[in-house]
Amino acid sequence: MRPDPADPVRPAAGAPARDLVARHQALAARASDVLDHLDAATVRVAALVEADREARVRAELGRVAVEQLGAMTDRNLRLRALADAGYATAADLLGVPAATLDALPGVGTQTARSVVAAVEQLADAVRGGVPVRLELDRSGRPDTAATAEVLRLLDRLLRLRPVVEPHRTALADYASAVAVHAASAAPATGRLRFALTRRAGKERARRALDALTGWEPVVADGLGATVDRLADACAAPDTDGPALWDVLERRSVELYTVLGSIVPLAQDVLAARGMLTTELAERVTAHPLDQSMLRVPLRGYQEFGARFALNQGRALLGDEMGLGKTVQALAVLADRAAAGHTRFLVVCPASVLVNWLREVDAKTTLAAHRLHGPARAEALARWQAEGGVGVTTFEGLAHVPLDGPEVAVLVVDEAHQVKNPAAKRTTLVAAWAERVWRVLLMTGTPMDNRVEEFLALVGLLDADLAASIPRHAGLVGADAFRRAVAPVYLRRNQADVLVELPDLVQVDEWEVLTDDADTVYRQAVASGNFMAMRRAAYLTDHWTGSSKLVRLHEILTDAADNGHRTVVFSSFRAVLDRIEGMLRATGQHPRLHGPLTGDVPASQRQQAIDAFSTGPADGVLLAQIAVGGVGLNLQAASVVVLCEPQLTPSAEAQAVARLHRMGQIRTVVAHRLLAEDGVDERIVDLLAAKQQAFDAYVRESSVAAAAVAAVDVTEAGLAREVVAMEQARLGYGPVWDALDAGT
Repeated sequence: MRPDPADPVRPAAGAPARDLVARHQALAARASDVLDHLDAATVRVAALVEADREARVRAELGRVAVEQLGAMTDRNLRLRALADAGYATAADLLGVPAATLDALPGVGTQTARSVVAAVEQLADAVRGGVPVRLELDRSGRPDTAATAEVLRLLDRLLRLRPVVEPHRTALADYASAVAVHAASAAPATGRLRFALTRRAGKERARRALDALTGWEPVVADGLGATVDRLADACAAPDTDGPALWDVLERRSVELYTVLGSIVPLAQDVLAARGMLTTELAERVTAHPLDQSMLRVPLRGYQEFGARFALNQGRALLGDEMGLGKTVQALAVLADRAAAGHTRFLVVCPASVLVNWLREVDAKTTLAAHRLHGPARAEALARWQAEGGVGVTTFEGLAHVPLDGPEVAVLVVDEAHQVKNPAAKRTTLVAAWAERVWRVLLMTGTPMDNRVEEFLALVGLLDADLAASIPRHAGLVGADAFRRAVAPVYLRRNQADVLVELPDLVQVDEWEVLTDDADTVYRQAVASGNFMAMRRAAYLTDHWTGSSKLVRLHEILTDAADNGHRTVVFSSFRAVLDRIEGMLRATGQHPRLHGPLTGDVPASQRQQAIDAFSTGPADGVLLAQIAVGGVGLNLQAASVVVLCEPQLTPSAEAQAVARLHRMGQIRTVVAHRLLAEDGVDERIVDLLAAKQQAFDAYVRESSVAAAAVAAVDVTEAGLAREVVAMEQARLGYGPVWDALDAGT
């Protein structure tokens, strides 16, 4: 914003000039104060984080005895002399000059220099492994005054950046111009002083007055009002006390995004790039991304994911659960909308349809249309006429005409649900993928059982690429496989890019079946009923007769005592009913939310989750894993219980990732309730090979190639094998021949 210098009316020397200069100096000071208010917060956050990092580095070095430094060099060092001088640990030596050590009796120049170099090398290594994290105590509040101050400042930046940053250039230009011109105009602020000023000084003063006068229309046209409005916003007190903890609960993702813009959070650039080749990564990084229609900032790896999808056109985003695949997809849609495209289509499971509608409204300026349910026809007509983001389910996609108006981008969420080429929903998605050029498939679990399932998804994007890879992908090896699918596939793991994510503690709770439960279990084995075997541990006459329910009661009680919300997952409605009965029998039903089952409409599921997330901190949410374990955000909870092992590693991983995801601020504890010597133990053993196959072929980390046998296990085959093993173990007849026959 620049003044118009055309024919300014210059004030006379003396009081008129003095008033002009004073008026602009006052306004410029307020403009500078606005920018300083933000910039001081940024500088202070950086200083506090750096101080915390150094304190943690020093604490780590405090565990390294001076004598251990000898292992870092091949020279004979006089470390005993350092210990005698009072230097007990590497922390005591951090920052100590070599000359100081050299002056100590018995140390010597070689030891002094080598020790200083070793300590600095050790400190650098520790710094590289110290993540930036907002440390909280057990109640979820900042554990130090410094952490609380960082949170206050981040909240200030989160509140003020969106309103101040669009005006930064204008405010900075005005403040710097006034500073220069006010100094040059100073002689004209007094009539006598101006009269005694030399000719060159008078000319400078006149030009400065002309320049300041030229700013007058700019100030009147809105700059003055903008400064006043921003100054009032800055004068508002920072959030503090319980309200600050509420902000941390609700907006932790955004707070960490602001923190990441000040202090790098992800150390490994290659991790953020999903281990793509250098050439492809450079092309992706250079691809433009218009974020003007996004309401939220993106993390660096999220920007890269959106650029990858835009650069490649047709892509499979396989980021681990919890990394924000939805916002990356929204960034793609917003970019294309900014380029003039009007119509976008999202296909997702019914369980996350409401979440998608909310995310579109909250995080973009695009209109969302619910192409599902009773008002589908009206919404479809409005979407076709007005444009925006149409959101429908896999089943609802059949009611969206293929021959309708052009769709710029097709997004398929939880795309692993269309991995079966023979399924009707897969055929329908394939038809849309053929019609729409830009397609983004998203799933955190691109392969459950076989590499061929993953290739089926690749085939929806690029049939030629999928066909070029041998059908039995074990023949090509994991590294070659990842290189082959790189043009369409991008995956990043939480450990690589979310270094601030709290820890995940996984606990296997092995229980011995009670006599009652063992009787139920043996009956299920005798009948060959696999599902009955999986839930038998809970189907006792009374909840106290189930060792799993007793242990679950202990877990829920402990979580409540410590103010932690808990999510309990089971595959079976009957198990959830037993848990609900237990909570009612023990008077804990006021804490209960759900259960979320397939019978509960998606909108009601979201209402239950909202009530759970905003309700008392000791709440318990019950959910069938097929409903609550996919696509929903449950990071308000920090304890998760899996009532029985699942039949694919991804099902358990997805369920846990509903809690352990971006936005989580507490350590997540995941309990698996397992019964010894039975179906649970067989499933756990057999699934280990499946995880190896996923790690080798689809996860980005380099792991040795998995056994080919692990790739070929199916859920039906697993069920037959487990039943056969248990029948043989318990003596219910010869079943191995039937197993070999595939019955």
